[in-house]
Amino acid sequence: MVETVVLVDVGTGNLHSVQHALQSLGVEVLRTNRPEEVNSATRLVLPGVGAFGNFMKGMDALGLTQPVKDAVERGVPLLGICVGMQAFFDLGLEMGVFSGLGLIPGKVLKFPDIPGLKVPHTGWNQFRALRPSALLDGLTEEPYAYFNHSYYCQPADAQDSLAETDYGIQYTSIVQKNNLFGVQFHPEKSQRTGLTLLANFLKIK
Repeated sequence: MVETVVLVDVGTGNLHSVQHALQSLGVEVLRTNRPEEVNSATRLVLPGVGAFGNFMKGMDALGLTQPVKDAVERGVPLLGICVGMQAFFDLGLEMGVFSGLGLIPGKVLKFPDIPGLKVPHTGWNQFRALRPSALLDGLTEEPYAYFNHSYYCQPADAQDSLAETDYGIQYTSIVQKNNLFGVQFHPEKSQRTGLTLLANFLKIK
């Protein structure tokens, strides 16, 4: 039986490329903004682009915040992408101070001004695993992925950081906490690296 992945649509970006990447790996994708369909999900993907505050306002307005938190509590595997990963944290400081989902202790901060480095951080960069994980099986030692963001995640507990990226500072670019996984980059735009990571997520129980 082909598994159905619930793709949570908060209305803050074009999800077509994420949906297509997942479908290319042989799964059914249910794209939805309905809380009841999130409640019945067995595997969730939460993508997002744009500002942290707008993303969380969309989550709240659609009634998706509590269903996503409940799914994590039930042990449903959840993958957050870009702002979807940032939403895991307690607070985001983009355009004000906004509460996140509170699934991982920590904050989402703006990159500091560093001579020679542009913000947003846009384009190809590497990430370095800090420990083994099934999410990273089959990847090279420091693979390249495609990034596009002005804010980065700072976990309060270093154990929640699975991989780091260097962009003037060393920052967390992948998180893992129990059944919760997040990537700051866009796997759907990261060619073989991204497809391998998505395929690994689909295998995690």
